[in-house]
Amino acid sequence: MSTSGSAPRYAYGPWHDGPDPLAAPVDLRSALDALGREVMEGGTPRSALDEVLRRGTRDTAGLDELTRRVWQRRAEIQRRHRLDGTLQEVRRLLDQALDAERRALFPDPSDDARFRESTLDALPSGTAAAVRELSTYDWRSSDAREAYERIGELLGRDLMDSRFQGMKDALRNVTPEDTERIARMMSDLNDLLLAHLRGEDTTERFEKFMREHGEFFPENPRDTEELIDALAARAAAAQRMLNSTSDQQRAELSDLMSSAFGDPRLAEQVATLDANLRALRPGEDWTSSGRFRGNNPLGMGEGAQAMEDLAALDALAEQLAQSYPGARLEDIDLDALTGQLGEESTVDARRLAELERELRAQGILDRAPDGTLRLSPKALRRLGETAFRDVVGRLHGRRGERDTAHAGAAGEPTGASRPWAFGDTEPWDVPRTVRNAVLRGGPGRVRLDVSDVEVTETEQRARAAVALCVDTSWSMVQDGRWVPMKRTALALHHVIKTRYRTDSLELITFGRHASTVDIGELVSLEGTWEQGTNLHHALLLAGRHLRRHPDAEPIVLVVTDGEPTAHLEPDAQPVFSYPPLPETLRRTLSEVDGLARLGASVTVFMLGEDERLKSFVDILARRGGGRVLAPDLDGLGASVVGDYLRTRRSRR
Repeated sequence: MSTSGSAPRYAYGPWHDGPDPLAAPVDLRSALDALGREVMEGGTPRSALDEVLRRGTRDTAGLDELTRRVWQRRAEIQRRHRLDGTLQEVRRLLDQALDAERRALFPDPSDDARFRESTLDALPSGTAAAVRELSTYDWRSSDAREAYERIGELLGRDLMDSRFQGMKDALRNVTPEDTERIARMMSDLNDLLLAHLRGEDTTERFEKFMREHGEFFPENPRDTEELIDALAARAAAAQRMLNSTSDQQRAELSDLMSSAFGDPRLAEQVATLDANLRALRPGEDWTSSGRFRGNNPLGMGEGAQAMEDLAALDALAEQLAQSYPGARLEDIDLDALTGQLGEESTVDARRLAELERELRAQGILDRAPDGTLRLSPKALRRLGETAFRDVVGRLHGRRGERDTAHAGAAGEPTGASRPWAFGDTEPWDVPRTVRNAVLRGGPGRVRLDVSDVEVTETEQRARAAVALCVDTSWSMVQDGRWVPMKRTALALHHVIKTRYRTDSLELITFGRHASTVDIGELVSLEGTWEQGTNLHHALLLAGRHLRRHPDAEPIVLVVTDGEPTAHLEPDAQPVFSYPPLPETLRRTLSEVDGLARLGASVTVFMLGEDERLKSFVDILARRGGGRVLAPDLDGLGASVVGDYLRTRRSRR
């Protein structure tokens, strides 16, 4: 960008590499919703993050899908190919040479022609042995001689390609000078590796080697170690290719190598090279094999490349599994991923890594004092917003009413204003806001800043003390009510903290016993096998919360799927019994009476169709003047939040 002159000027160029600058940003909200669901179902934030990355998002394939593509590609390589391409091509050229020679000999009536024919007829059946026998044969047919010479050229190209990637195409129409140049390079290479193996400083020798023979190494290694790495990976792949052939095929190929370029020195140098590389890189996989069962024959170089591809796919599968200590998505080899699966998979991997970075950078996860990951307050707010939006969508005609002045912590305007603070929902005082901007910025163009904003002060409405008691017994997990219960608590927590900030919310869980929790603890609470529905203890804690706020409107909401089956003894020990003990019911209803004396009615949200639960909540409603609602799981949040708003408005 150029800024000279009165207006900025921009220069545009082609995009070559890296993330797509026009790609849509990662969908953090969708990922957070998925992360929240996993945590609410009982997973740890770390396992929840792993699960989100495994599944992916609506626009990005996850690690599981990328892994599936890797294994599909691996199976395709083995299903499509077989490894006898070099042998097949040598046999074809040999048959071609023999047919041409016999055609040339047939019209000749001489004894020499008959002798030659008998020599051809007596050739060994094995391809390698026949090729070796013919190494000194004086061909009568020029076509036959050309076909036979092409065998040596083919073997030389395949042998070199199996050890030096991409060499096959570079060695077409090899001359004797080329053969000598290759032999000299191999000899110098082995000398270099032997010196390195002896522990000598090979820096200068390496530089000289690359000056003389760099054309054979397009990967352009920077030092001897990088050269060894590249050569050892290829040589190990070639050995695995040989391991994957039958014993007969392996013996045939080994025998044929002495005919490479018609110069046995080359096979000897390759054998020395392999021995040096095995000594320098014993950690490479020199022993495994693969099973190829397709119809497409591969030559030695192509077979070595197939084995390298399989090794790269295995490495990618390990990287995508992220199962080793310290694993990160940045470990994924994007170049290998592009080469094996294409650009689309690489884009998905980049976006997953970006998603993981953004979830951390945006403060979605933080560390607890014990070092474990947990959802941050920011993440809980976002989850609350999502849960609340779902509730709003189910409140049908109430949405407009909730979005008016009724849905806030303030009432009628007082005529005064104050600076805006995070979470304020009162209307702006526009004249004062603009005046602040003018005073701060001086004459000229007025630019508003958040510090300029003032909101209209309103009269304080009556406060409410709200106790939300949620059943955490095992039946809530078993019957699929665990996550809807948590989303309900999130939605209620969100509406109180953002729209009724003066209200005081207490979250109370009850199973065998009851306890107060914050929203983060409730969201990450794991379901445990525990018998008991101690509503008595929960109502005790609810009453304690209401007594701490004597000037507030008391609201008690209970979400449960079972009748009370436990109560608290004076020594604070819970007592469980099913069917319920009369003492359990008596103590529970006694707490309902105590709440009624505080002016609170208990609204019960009954989940399930248990007849004993129905009978009990009917008694509870008549005893305490409360209500009983039986929402379905999808409507639980709307029912609880809606009842809270209805109770609050009806008492104002």
